[in-house]
Amino acid sequence: MGKYKNLIFYITTIAVFSALMYYFIIEGQTLEVKENIFAKTSSGSTWENFLESFKTNLHHPLALLLAQIVTIIITARLFGWICMKIKQPTVIGEMIAGIVLGPSLVGMYFPEFSAFLFPKESLGNLQFLSQIGLILFMYIVGMELDLSVLRKKAHDAVVISHASIIIPFALGIGLSYFVYQEFAPDGIQFTSFALFIAISMSITAFPVLARIVQERNLQKTKLGTIVITCAAADDITAWCILAAVIAIVKAGSFTSSIYVIIMAITYVFLMIKIVRPFLKRIGDLQAGKNTISKPMVAIFFLTLILSAYATEVIGIHALFGAFMAGAIMPENTKFRTLFIDKVEDVALVLLLPLFFVFTGLRTQIGLLNDSHLWMTAGFIIMTAVLGKFAGSALTARFVGINWKESLTIGALMNTRGLMELIVLNIGYDLGVLSPEIFAMLVIMALFTTFMTGPALDFINFIFKTKKDPDESMQSNDSKYRVLLSFDKPESGSTLLKLAHNFTHKMNGNKSITAMNIAPVDEMHAYDINEYEESQFQNVIETSHDLNLEVTTFFKASTDIESDLANITNKGHYDLLLIMLGKSMYEGSLLGRLLGFTTKIINPEKLLNTVKGKGNIFNNSPFDDFTLQILDKTHIPVGVLVEKDFKAADKVFVPIFNLSDFYLLEYAKRLINNNNSQVIILDAAGQIRNNIEVKELIRSIEQVAPNHITLYNEKKIEKEFLNSQDLMLISSKSWKNLIDTKSLWLSDIPSTLIISNP
Repeated sequence: MGKYKNLIFYITTIAVFSALMYYFIIEGQTLEVKENIFAKTSSGSTWENFLESFKTNLHHPLALLLAQIVTIIITARLFGWICMKIKQPTVIGEMIAGIVLGPSLVGMYFPEFSAFLFPKESLGNLQFLSQIGLILFMYIVGMELDLSVLRKKAHDAVVISHASIIIPFALGIGLSYFVYQEFAPDGIQFTSFALFIAISMSITAFPVLARIVQERNLQKTKLGTIVITCAAADDITAWCILAAVIAIVKAGSFTSSIYVIIMAITYVFLMIKIVRPFLKRIGDLQAGKNTISKPMVAIFFLTLILSAYATEVIGIHALFGAFMAGAIMPENTKFRTLFIDKVEDVALVLLLPLFFVFTGLRTQIGLLNDSHLWMTAGFIIMTAVLGKFAGSALTARFVGINWKESLTIGALMNTRGLMELIVLNIGYDLGVLSPEIFAMLVIMALFTTFMTGPALDFINFIFKTKKDPDESMQSNDSKYRVLLSFDKPESGSTLLKLAHNFTHKMNGNKSITAMNIAPVDEMHAYDINEYEESQFQNVIETSHDLNLEVTTFFKASTDIESDLANITNKGHYDLLLIMLGKSMYEGSLLGRLLGFTTKIINPEKLLNTVKGKGNIFNNSPFDDFTLQILDKTHIPVGVLVEKDFKAADKVFVPIFNLSDFYLLEYAKRLINNNNSQVIILDAAGQIRNNIEVKELIRSIEQVAPNHITLYNEKKIEKEFLNSQDLMLISSKSWKNLIDTKSLWLSDIPSTLIISNP
């Protein structure tokens, strides 16, 4: 009765109020005294009116901006992914994406499309939105600087850092002398032009450099510490110099800029002595918490905006204020990480690509239309590399660093990346750089960033040593060597317990390595040590509980699958253990299937599929990550499907065909090292007739009586599966379980899927 009552009320309410609205609309039309302005523009058919309205909506500033953002993000991610695959920083791909969408490619070959998507009147909106992205980015750069390390280590790197600025700065001034008359815009003084050319020669991209150091596993080495410190000091010094240069350029001369510089010094003093202690007190209120309250977020964002506003009004650019606001943030690592996580995705993924494309729209490579201009561009690149690469390397060698590390420092300090583009755009906005010289300097920024990876590889090749960081775990001894690779701390602990079950009684004849390869984008230069410590915390605790010696290995990577496969293949391991990704189950038909239960399971039904009856391999039995590992590695791989695994005391091994017999070797290891009770299911009825397998089982029984049982039952009860600790299964049989959506999947215990190469 209640259901009908609600229905009657619902219908009555809709009817009464609809009638009331209709009445007021009809009566309201009688009040009109002027002609409908929309009626005038609606002459023609309904379809024509719709098309006209649709075209108007397409060119609406907001619709156009949204279309630009979608296009930019897709293109930037595509080129970034391509660069990642060829072992280049993603920022290079984003820089190239900007040039591709600009007049140098799309504008040249698809002018109508370019004019539609990026009309001149829309560029102002794109510029301001990209500036917001830059402000947030510079805020992050400031936060990623570890000032405590600078205070402790600066005396070791200050000579290299300052030399890496003054040498290219001087060469930039000299370069300006030769190109000023031909390329400087009309009315621009030589001093202004020369200072911007000089600062463009001197800049180093600290964020890109930090990522490369992490990717190459140099962060714990003395070299890594030196180069990070140099880059951080270089960043701070270069931005201070840039602020002074902007003040001089805007004022017209150094004398006229004195007041601006005094105001800038006053601003820095207030930020360090007053604002910083205030923010520290605010940050201390959040100590120990895993979240930041919205009022706290508001305070820090207001600090950022006010700081950027102050420097813009003073005349040294808002980006310097954003950088300064980030640098004075509370030094608590956890606090900075939480705050960066709030800002980073929006800044780097959504807004920053807009800046790359805006730069690309300004970059007209087509202006370099003769050999003389390209020779000039080459001369600029040579000057930049000579000043930064050679200057840093020679200075490092002079202070006592060996040639390999000196050249490595030079190659890393020569990375310019996004920071260079920021400087160039500031110069372009101020009218100091002409379109031709701007295009040449953008090419220089691309070239010097792109050459970093190949230069480092070439240096390592020339000074090749016996072991590199990725091969440091190699060994040619006769130990049984297990490598376990995990992404989450709890997964590492579980895999270590499993490895222990396989090797417990081998004493000195075993070697276990726990490896964590983390996406480089998840880490920041200042907290990488804390990140590594947190990743291995569970593994270390479990190793102590098991009284087990474990080697740990950590690596930051842009291509986890390839790096894991390379390390595995080079390391002479006997077994790789990984965890099956949860993505296989979540939201899928199989995920729902895992919720089902059944009392009786007939292995003959599965056996029919194994023998060829049924559709095989249509459904993927592994997540994409696991599939790539199985495809790229050359050693046995064990993939654990974890269901609260503790120990492999009771082990179930289903054998569906002759190719599964290799599983008995792993069952034997569990019996010998863990005293496991193993039950083998002869699902195919082939074991009892195979002399070789029967001999293997007999040899196991002689060493460990009553530890292995041959099971010939045609039906497997749910309670039996639930009583087991671990199931060993071949990758082929696992594929068939998935393909047939077998009811086993709802009741199996923790399962180790073993793939033999």
